[in-house]
Amino acid sequence: MELYTQRLILRPWNLDDAENLYQYAKNPNVGPVAGWPVHTSVENSREIIRTVFSEEETYAVCLKTDHQAIGCVAITIGARSNMKLPDDEGEIGYWIGEPFWGQGLIPEACTELIRHGFEDLKLKRLWCGYFEGNEKSRRAQEKCGFVYHHTNKDMHWELMDDIRTEHVTVLERKKR
Repeated sequence: MELYTQRLILRPWNLDDAENLYQYAKNPNVGPVAGWPVHTSVENSREIIRTVFSEEETYAVCLKTDHQAIGCVAITIGARSNMKLPDDEGEIGYWIGEPFWGQGLIPEACTELIRHGFEDLKLKRLWCGYFEGNEKSRRAQEKCGFVYHHTNKDMHWELMDDIRTEHVTVLERKKR
């Protein structure tokens, strides 16, 4: 499935995206603040595409102008999420390459993912989180309508094997 916005195509990842993924994911300013380690090689990125980005509802964020992957957005539903949610709720995650920061692309992609989650997937609630100090992510969530719910202090984050504080936000499906 592909989703579309004014400037973006959200499409499934494919192994041909590995070089682009590595180009952005090797940057230490991108992954660690989002909770994952920097990629170490194109092959490492290819393995991430095979094992992580192949999950359902995980999309490469691509500019319509060239269709090249520049980031990722995903909805992880129910117990598969980091938050171990009920089956009718989902967790949104995202990142984008540093050259594309500050252009409103993640809020644009997430707004479409929110529409998809509520209208197509019939989810009743969407959750999102950001780690202490990640102001860009906090602002992106606010732009999308997420509101603060709670904070998880001093939690062990397995992917980075460190201790973090996570702020959790939520968005309810509007009643019609």
